[in-house]
Amino acid sequence: RIQATRAALTLTPSAVQKIKELLKDKPDHVGVKVGVRTRGCNGLSYTLEYTKSKGDSDEEVVQDGVRVFIEKKAQLTLLGTEMDYVEDKLSSEFVFNNPNIKGTCGCGESFNI
Repeated sequence: RIQATRAALTLTPSAVQKIKELLKDKPDHVGVKVGVRTRGCNGLSYTLEYTKSKGDSDEEVVQDGVRVFIEKKAQLTLLGTEMDYVEDKLSSEFVFNNPNIKGTCGCGESFNI
């Protein structure tokens, strides 16, 4: 019997569209890579960079023609996370709605699991 699994990462239509726009002028890049780094006053922060290939231990998420690779170190941290792209009058940014987060710092730069 096949069991349902939680997606490692899901993308909102807004995030898919923005990644497509960003990659349009970068034909040698195949997608974006998401990771986490030790940083900030609460422990971890997200990283996002262009990538030309899938790393050996990266997990690949393909949604609506967009490829996102998750670094091995970030795979458990990001499990079940929704990646969104939000624009308002003062900023535009990718936002990670992560159900695993136990706390964030006051400035919003870092989180802990």
